[in-house]
Amino acid sequence: MLYTPIQFRNVELQNRWVMSPMCMYSCENGVANDFHFVHYGSRAQGGTGLIMVEATGVEPRGRITNHCMGIWNDEQARELQKIVNFIHKNSASKIGIQLTHAGRKGSTWNNIQIPVEEGWETIAPSPIPYHPTERIPHVLSVEEIRNLVLNFKDAARRAVDAGFDIIEIHGAHGYLIHQFLSPLSNIRTDEYGGSFENRIRFLLEIVDAVNEELNENTALFVRISGTEYAENGWNVEDSVKLAKELNNHHVDLVDVSSGGNIHGAKIPVFEGYQVPFSSQVKNRAEVNTGTVGLITTVEQAEEILQKGDADLIFIAREILRNPYIAVQGSFEMKEECFFPHQYLRAKISS
Repeated sequence: MLYTPIQFRNVELQNRWVMSPMCMYSCENGVANDFHFVHYGSRAQGGTGLIMVEATGVEPRGRITNHCMGIWNDEQARELQKIVNFIHKNSASKIGIQLTHAGRKGSTWNNIQIPVEEGWETIAPSPIPYHPTERIPHVLSVEEIRNLVLNFKDAARRAVDAGFDIIEIHGAHGYLIHQFLSPLSNIRTDEYGGSFENRIRFLLEIVDAVNEELNENTALFVRISGTEYAENGWNVEDSVKLAKELNNHHVDLVDVSSGGNIHGAKIPVFEGYQVPFSSQVKNRAEVNTGTVGLITTVEQAEEILQKGDADLIFIAREILRNPYIAVQGSFEMKEECFFPHQYLRAKISS
């Protein structure tokens, strides 16, 4: 199944390998550069079905660090378009971008919050910092929340104009959307807090706004944390329930990760440790899912698909180590995969 195509709207991926979005902390003023061109282009040359560009801020405060990527202005979009054009012209890969807002987890470096003079005032649904030693984030008003929805919408428009095939909304890992989802970080008493329906409202408004900028040639994914490993926090039952709602709002795939919202949460880490969350969301909500987390071999990835635990395999550290895992896996499994014509002399025939 790894080398079986799959389609989302009119976007067909040639295989089920996905380069998971990973921050590179290498931008100035949110602008991609030559490093990013080589970084993403090389993975496309390796046959990866979908290249996901790293968490990209929808406004300056949306970045995790001051060296993270952005798409809140046209210069940033133009530089990203160069990468998109190269990948479309020189590979069979599709390319997506992850739109994000860090919320209270922004203005950091090396996982430490930097002074507001060097960074910025962070924002959140409630006056609760991620770590007790950090400054209290600014609590968003309803008007500010609605402006943030428009930031996501504008970022999606720029991404579509730049030629991206897939937009992913980042609702995981303790960033702003996740902060709204969790009752541990959202203690609001207005229409954006309290009940499950209120806590998911911000995300659904973003999904609807982004979908207004899309057509059948651009698909929409949402990344969530299947659980946050904390008592009375967001859990897999919530994720299944949310996935059903996302499906009703024309989301094509739920990318299931975990954790990130509660400082000090104990996370049991082992090979494929997040696959069970993807499996539950996929099979109980009856939606397409992607899974991620210490997936390192072709055999492991194929087994996940064969068992029906996910539809896409997102790989992170392994594709940093080996940009050619997809094409090398095709040799091992005697399957067809894109191979650069410039390199044909090195192709291992099946």
